[in-house]
Amino acid sequence: MPQPRLTFACELEPALLQALFSDPAVVTDLLALHAGVSLGILDHSAERAEVVRCLNQAGIPLVAWLLLPKDEGYWFGLDNAPQAAGCYAAFKAWSAEQGLRWSGIGVDIETDYGQMQALMTGRRREVLSHMLGRLLDNERLRRAQLAYGALLAQMRADGYTVESYQFPFIVDERAAGSTLVQRIFGIVDVPADREVLMLYSSFLGSAGPAFLWSYAADAGGAGVGSTGGGVESALPVLDWDGLARDLRLAYRRAPEVFVFSLEGCVRQGFLVRLGTFDWDAPLVAPEGVEQVNAWRRALRAGLGASAHPWAVLGAALILGRAAGWVGGSRRKDARA
Repeated sequence: MPQPRLTFACELEPALLQALFSDPAVVTDLLALHAGVSLGILDHSAERAEVVRCLNQAGIPLVAWLLLPKDEGYWFGLDNAPQAAGCYAAFKAWSAEQGLRWSGIGVDIETDYGQMQALMTGRRREVLSHMLGRLLDNERLRRAQLAYGALLAQMRADGYTVESYQFPFIVDERAAGSTLVQRIFGIVDVPADREVLMLYSSFLGSAGPAFLWSYAADAGGAGVGSTGGGVESALPVLDWDGLARDLRLAYRRAPEVFVFSLEGCVRQGFLVRLGTFDWDAPLVAPEGVEQVNAWRRALRAGLGASAHPWAVLGAALILGRAAGWVGGSRRKDARA
């Protein structure tokens, strides 16, 4: 089998970004792997523009991974579609002014950064309040879907392909015809050209490989990691054996592989090792896949019920009446 298309995410402040690419071996290794980079646009600095021009000159495909200031949510989501539109407009102006070339746009759909921080620091009441407000407001989601649909249409009209980075549960929600996950977590199912599911096994402990194997089959691109780096650098990271396992799992199940992150791979010496990586080494499906698949079936059933609550209630009443009739008939028979 041929090597999959590889993309590495890179999410660094300007000084660290320049330091990363000051080592010519990084560009050499990326070229040898025929790999692209999804570059987090944390700012519109001259330093970031200089790195982009160097990568353009080297011929490395670049996706502009759009990000907001942290006080605006950082990632795109249910409540910041207007800010996302402004972010794209500012990015487009900066790119034109600096003469930057991009192979596509990346939109990262996640829960608001501030709410994630609140959850991680134990402020659960605050998070639950936000969740409840979204859960009861279907119109809020509809407005966000329309706004993001228009924004992605504008990106395509400007000549870009669009890829999204999504929580994997969106696949089950879509299949169930539900919007419950979107309303609870403040995310939006956007109409991207390529959908990358974030399947970072390092965050899931022993269940991670089975989770990756199950969901990667439904992904346009499978996101593996984390190898370190990014906005939450304190989260668990993969060692080489874990990354090698996850790359092979993703390679067997998805057409494209997305690695988070480039800086983590460079720091741990993984990038150069990938140059001689055996993608076709023997592989055994991970343990626990049946349990994950069973959990997903239950999730889809629950989400389907949430999408049609009156039908479920009606069915329950009918079944309850039927059970009562059968029970009554049996009691009559017993008396007879």
